[in-house]
Amino acid sequence: MPQAFDPKSLPAIDLPHLPLAHYEFLFEPTTRIHMPDYSGSAWRGAFGHALKRIVCVTKEPRCPECLLQRACAYPYIFETPTPSSANKMRRYNEVPHPFVLDCDEPQSQRGGADTLQRLALVLVGRSNQYLPYIIQAFVEAARSGVGRGRQPMRLVAVNQDPQLDGHWQTIYSPGQPLNMHNPCHPSTPGLMTDSVTLRFHTPLRLKSDNHTISGTRLAFHHLFGSLLRRVSLLSYFHTDTALETDFAGLMAQARQFTIRHQQLRWYDWTRY
Repeated sequence: MPQAFDPKSLPAIDLPHLPLAHYEFLFEPTTRIHMPDYSGSAWRGAFGHALKRIVCVTKEPRCPECLLQRACAYPYIFETPTPSSANKMRRYNEVPHPFVLDCDEPQSQRGGADTLQRLALVLVGRSNQYLPYIIQAFVEAARSGVGRGRQPMRLVAVNQDPQLDGHWQTIYSPGQPLNMHNPCHPSTPGLMTDSVTLRFHTPLRLKSDNHTISGTRLAFHHLFGSLLRRVSLLSYFHTDTALETDFAGLMAQARQFTIRHQQLRWYDWTRY
């Protein structure tokens, strides 16, 4: 960062309080498995197919043509349509989805039948009301198999971190009732520091002015602007309180930050 710039000198702003619920799913493989690197894509696909199978009652091939599109769990979570009353993203058919999958490091995705596989899930705002459907979808997805070769697993437990402090509590085990704690807890930003280190555990793709940003061109404001837009849209479409702040002022401040050091490389990713 420039020597003359002190981040603590920035004016105070209203920080977003985005309601989040953190869960972790523990699966037991029925055979020795070999999950792909960055297995989030495999899990996401399996989850989406399973969710549609268990909640779709009309069996329409496409959600936009279904009478129940705006009343069904699947499109809201996985193909979130733009509300007819929305003032944002009116030209888009879909808006940001209210969930994030977080898989373990690639090396922990390999193991025998006695190695538990962990999948973390973050739900945003109103999406938390669909947690029972989501759990059942992951049960079905794991039973059918995930990744190349359809490697089957069974759900062992679902845990929740109700206070977002790293203390996990079991809220569901197969055959037992679901017992959620404090369904959605507002996230609280940490204290501002002089510097921050970011580690990307999965591939990152950013665009600016319709151009993909390479590692040599990446600036802090590119990443910050993308995150600010995502938080704003998630707040608008999935919570009861839209984010109101000085977006232009925040971006102007973000352009004052520089990157001291980076180790980035291009990564070609094959998806199935």
